[in-house]
Amino acid sequence: MTVEPQALKPADAMTHDWVDQAPSRVQPYLRLMRLDRPIGTWLLFWPCVFGLVLGAAAGDRRFDTLHDWWLLLLFGIGSIVMRGAGCTFNDIVDRDLDAQVARTRGRPLPSGAVSTKEAWLFLAAQCAVGLVVLLQLNLYSIVLGVASLLLIAGYPFMKRITWWPQAWLGLTFNWGALLGFAAETGAIDLGDALLYAGLFFWTLGYDTIYAHQDKDDDALIGVKSTARLLGERSANWILGFYAVSFTLILTAGFIEHSGWPFAVLMLAAGAHVLWQVRTLDIYSSDRCLKLFRANRDTGALIAAALLISTFAG
Repeated sequence: MTVEPQALKPADAMTHDWVDQAPSRVQPYLRLMRLDRPIGTWLLFWPCVFGLVLGAAAGDRRFDTLHDWWLLLLFGIGSIVMRGAGCTFNDIVDRDLDAQVARTRGRPLPSGAVSTKEAWLFLAAQCAVGLVVLLQLNLYSIVLGVASLLLIAGYPFMKRITWWPQAWLGLTFNWGALLGFAAETGAIDLGDALLYAGLFFWTLGYDTIYAHQDKDDDALIGVKSTARLLGERSANWILGFYAVSFTLILTAGFIEHSGWPFAVLMLAAGAHVLWQVRTLDIYSSDRCLKLFRANRDTGALIAAALLISTFAG
């Protein structure tokens, strides 16, 4: 029995998702954008939210104007299309490696559901939408957004040259914290820089958890990661990453006048990442994937802490 290319789906995709109901010709492109796995979009979107709300706090005001909500909508759209663009580019670069890994060989490019030429055209279309969104922001933010393309372009190659590709992802995925703050204030200050640094360490933690799913295949094909580098010591390192992240994010909030309500509400986020470390099993791919996905909720808790504190201040 022959399996049509478009029928294949990644091993780590959600079992039941709306992408399965889309027309068969469209499904591979939706999977190329990872719309069947929305966790990546959430992890790209939350830093944007943090930056936007922190920008409002820096101005000693609530995050509640029509302009605030317009920016939130723009960043939501931008997160979807730019995460999709990043994944498309990553899959173009990694198509030969992905074919050698059990979890990724069902992706559209290695499975043959989408050709390389079609993927490049699709990437261009997504970038065009992202550009339209970016042009709605102030000039400082536009320049900052264009600069992020260097990080996006470099990411797929990092696992070939460094044991710390998760660090590059941290720089890339959290750029929205800088961009969101700049969209609100027209600048970047110390508080926002500390937020960005804190989110960098958050990403180091959750993406090390994620990388443990592939460590055996990665070792066979020579791909590097913090999961392979840290090995049995991963839980302790992840705890350290999360502790530094929590401290820096808390400091950023105080610098931008979020105050004690923010600190109290952040305890929920702190408890959530501690739960991740305590229940981590680096030998269970299912557990690693579940804990990685749980960071959507971590982001929601941080966002809630920031947002509520602007009303309580």
